[in-house]
Amino acid sequence: MSTLELLLCLSLCVACVASKPTEKKERVHHEAPLSDKAHDDAQSFDYDHDAFLGADEAKTFDQLTPEESKERLGKIVVKIDSDQDGFVTVEELREWIKFAQKRWIYEDVERQWKGHDLNGDGTVSWDEYRNATYGSVLDDPDPDDGFNYKQMMVRDERRFKMADRDGDMAATKEEFTAFLHPEEYDYMKDIVVQETMEDIDKNGDGFIDLEEYIGDMYSHDGEAEEPEWVKTEREQFVEFRDKNRDGKMDPRETRDWILPADYDHAEAEARHLVYESDRDKVCGDTVLGGSAIP
Repeated sequence: MSTLELLLCLSLCVACVASKPTEKKERVHHEAPLSDKAHDDAQSFDYDHDAFLGADEAKTFDQLTPEESKERLGKIVVKIDSDQDGFVTVEELREWIKFAQKRWIYEDVERQWKGHDLNGDGTVSWDEYRNATYGSVLDDPDPDDGFNYKQMMVRDERRFKMADRDGDMAATKEEFTAFLHPEEYDYMKDIVVQETMEDIDKNGDGFIDLEEYIGDMYSHDGEAEEPEWVKTEREQFVEFRDKNRDGKMDPRETRDWILPADYDHAEAEARHLVYESDRDKVCGDTVLGGSAIP
């Protein structure tokens, strides 16, 4: 299959396309959907358009002419071919889709990086982060907003050390991303679980019991009867969350709750795009791209 076929397929995708007490607090970290559009290629390619580019970037492409879109897509395909072997594999396309969907994370890191790399050495040290984030508030023993900043700083330092894989207390941009968005990194998931348990475990016994679980989601606030969703959550705790039936969730059970193994939408979409791009259906898991782009 030619590179032109890949670009034509992608071009077609482009061209066609305040919480209340009774509301549930969401602790579970699910992967966001690739698009809020229906995935029906018979009707439109809007879903593929959003999945491949990311929703915000897709809106930008909507303003381009077909020629401009094709040119920019060609440049993107070169980036997708990470090993520069002239082919785009399902895995390379999957990684690109994940990047496109999480572009907002990297943009957030870029914004924060500028305010924390105070000496411009290309890393953010713990001292730089602490000074930029907390500064003089640590000198006030009784802040007006009621926050315990010293306790927050201790928690941040623990997370910073976990993100700092080489232990030099100076975060690279990748380590800083893991610090700011730990749920996105496998090696940071233990700290996500630990922080969640500390938030919910009000009696400090190291576990989450049923009342703590419900209390984190719902406050009676004078209501005589619990909403149906609260009753459902009680049943969920007993039947599914508390797997060993000891009346409380330990760290492993908490991890299974807040960090479930999600269906890999990015891989499914990558395989779909490869299949649709491979007009002759002979290329298997690769599509021509990369260095073959004119």
